[in-house]
Amino acid sequence: MTDTTHDPHQQKGPSKARVVAAAAIGNLVEWYDFALYAYSATVIAAVFFPSSDRTTALLSTLAVFGVSFVLRPVGGLVLGRLGDKVGRRRILSLSIVGMGICTVLMGLIPSYAAIGMAAPVLLVLTRLGQGFFSGGEYTGASTFLVEHAPDNRRGLWAGISVASGTLPFAVAGFIVLAFTAMPADSYESWGWRIPFLIAGPLSLVGLYLRFRVEETPNFKALQEQEATVSSPLKTVLGEHRRAVLMVIAVAGLNSVAMYTLTSYMPTYLKENVGISDGLATVSNASVVVMVCVLVPILGFISDNIGRKKVLGVGVVLLAGLAAPSFYVLSSGAPGSPILGQVLYALPFACIAAVLSTIMCEMFPTAVRYSGASTGYNLAYAVFGGTAPFVSQMLVDQTGSLVAPGFYVTILALLVIPVTVLLPETYKRRLADNAETIIEKTDYDTTTTPRKEAMK
Repeated sequence: MTDTTHDPHQQKGPSKARVVAAAAIGNLVEWYDFALYAYSATVIAAVFFPSSDRTTALLSTLAVFGVSFVLRPVGGLVLGRLGDKVGRRRILSLSIVGMGICTVLMGLIPSYAAIGMAAPVLLVLTRLGQGFFSGGEYTGASTFLVEHAPDNRRGLWAGISVASGTLPFAVAGFIVLAFTAMPADSYESWGWRIPFLIAGPLSLVGLYLRFRVEETPNFKALQEQEATVSSPLKTVLGEHRRAVLMVIAVAGLNSVAMYTLTSYMPTYLKENVGISDGLATVSNASVVVMVCVLVPILGFISDNIGRKKVLGVGVVLLAGLAAPSFYVLSSGAPGSPILGQVLYALPFACIAAVLSTIMCEMFPTAVRYSGASTGYNLAYAVFGGTAPFVSQMLVDQTGSLVAPGFYVTILALLVIPVTVLLPETYKRRLADNAETIIEKTDYDTTTTPRKEAMK
């Protein structure tokens, strides 16, 4: 009888559902915080900063948004290393609790009127804590899910996980919209805090779900073989530098595209185009829901035609459509908030659908968590966290409402060559990556025929 102890293909339906739910809930908590902050940027500016200069207060709020990304690489390095040494599940349980605590604390900070400069200082500290713990969340959840998934469905499973990280932007948007229906004074004094406090119960649900799933078959096999690496980061930087640089390039573009759409777009529409809070929130949340539907579909497509093709379409389309989408958004024409965001969101969905799968497939099991975390979090620290601030600064400095679109276009053009050089990974069995061949220009897929992976 064949030993299927570590065969991810042998999981039964309920186990698969628990695995996907356990990975998805952490992404939901992580991005729920970022989404809340983005949708609440105007009220946060009023609550935590001096009200004498609205523009400075708003820029300060967007800058604090970026502060959380400073510790993402640190969190990614620390938690990624631990994830490769003691297991994915334990570290994912730690990260979801840490993120939940930081988000709740953010909702409890007194206002600038009550405690002065201590208010923005405490805001920065909670954002730093959130950044540290989220540094190990997305890549850890992606690693956990991809290692559990059947070889021929990694893209689909990862797509569901990505959708769970995108959906909170819609959920948070509608929650914030519901609370903004309160009298303005009540919302600014206490109403805006309630959505942040909801993160507490969410993180506890996530912790419960993660305790109910087993460690990944790949990592358990690694432990039984006593093949864990003593210094995962040293191995990553010594043997997989090219893979890390490629992840940084693709993840950097994805982060700018994502945070421009989900975190900056509502502020852009309200502050620069003059659209009402309700219309800006509803239009953005509706487009985000569209992305959530598309991403698993595109992930499934990548399981059948390859990651590079889906990624390439997204990068090229983003280069061509980013600036026109902002032109449509700034026109003020009927339907422009939806149409402009759809033009922007379609190519972004292609990139987001395959990023997590690509970065996990590019590293062997022993350093997968560390490798993915290093590249992903460095990219998000440099590009993602600064995206809203840079976009608004470009608008203020140039006077052009299309300037953020040109910024994204330039980045997309720079990533096109990387997309061409990226190795195709969709036919690889993760177990085959024990000895990585990432330094080659492509993988030799002849040893793992697609028909075998489909069995």
